[in-house]
Amino acid sequence: MKAVTHVFPKGLDGLKVQEMPEIEPGKGEVRITLKSAGLNHRDLRVQQRDHSPEEPLILGSDGAGIIEKLGEGTTQLTVGQEVIINPSLGWPHKSDAPPDTFDILGVPTAGTFAEKIVVPAANIEPKPAYLSWEEASVLPIAALTGYRALFTRGRLQPGEHVLIVGIGSGVATFMLLMAKAAGARVTVTSRDEVKRQRALDMGADQAIDSSRDWNEQMNGEKAHLIIDSVGPATFPQSLAQLRPGGRLVNFGETSGPEVIIPLRPFFFGQFELIGTTLGCAEEFKETIQFMENHQIHPIVDRVYPLEEAASALKRIQDGEQYGNIALRMD
Repeated sequence: MKAVTHVFPKGLDGLKVQEMPEIEPGKGEVRITLKSAGLNHRDLRVQQRDHSPEEPLILGSDGAGIIEKLGEGTTQLTVGQEVIINPSLGWPHKSDAPPDTFDILGVPTAGTFAEKIVVPAANIEPKPAYLSWEEASVLPIAALTGYRALFTRGRLQPGEHVLIVGIGSGVATFMLLMAKAAGARVTVTSRDEVKRQRALDMGADQAIDSSRDWNEQMNGEKAHLIIDSVGPATFPQSLAQLRPGGRLVNFGETSGPEVIIPLRPFFFGQFELIGTTLGCAEEFKETIQFMENHQIHPIVDRVYPLEEAASALKRIQDGEQYGNIALRMD
């Protein structure tokens, strides 16, 4: 089968499209013929890992396709069934944090940037009929991360004001669509005027320029919930926009690994600082059901053929995308 692998050196220069052996499904597993795969920032980070040049790593965590072969003990499934892959491994039930068994599909396991993949049967869900293959394939990591951040950890309620920092990423666009569907007021931030306008076109109530004073642009209005995955570049401004008793949820560090928290405003404001990452199988089911109930379509920025994965990843690396990027297998 054809696959996009990473060998050596680190970074995009180590990518290669090559033939890889097909894997037989074991007990409790299924083999899927992939129709499309979704790209994430994780696909860039794993290219920085140390590994043997003799062991090509198949990248990719998100994907959707058709069940081709069943392993032993998967009689509840059928060959030909259209499915979405849940990339969250070893995390079946809701919990405050992932268990020790938690991992993410793709590196060191074989990933979705390939014509076929073997995954646990517990990690697939039926593909909603209203979604295209490309829309379905970009859903898993971004939508699941956004759903848990907003609802499980962020406890978003109808009528609340949520501030989403850094609109344009796949997760951020999912959160905008989900928060509006849940009846929230949504403000987004971006330095990019085009991205701000696109967010307004998607239904955002307000889009502010993150390079200018946030409080001035928001006319002093504070948020009940803030989702910030940027880190130190935006954290001080984010914290300053929380109403008393507000919650700030973080799931990323794109601008660096450390922030300074001004403690007096923090404890006088009775703020909550909440961490989150991806989500469990139960939340994955809830995410898909929520999207079906509200007929939410993922924002697909561009679709590339499998052979052009390097160009697709560079678009993410350069921060040029708005929404999600997909690879098409056929």
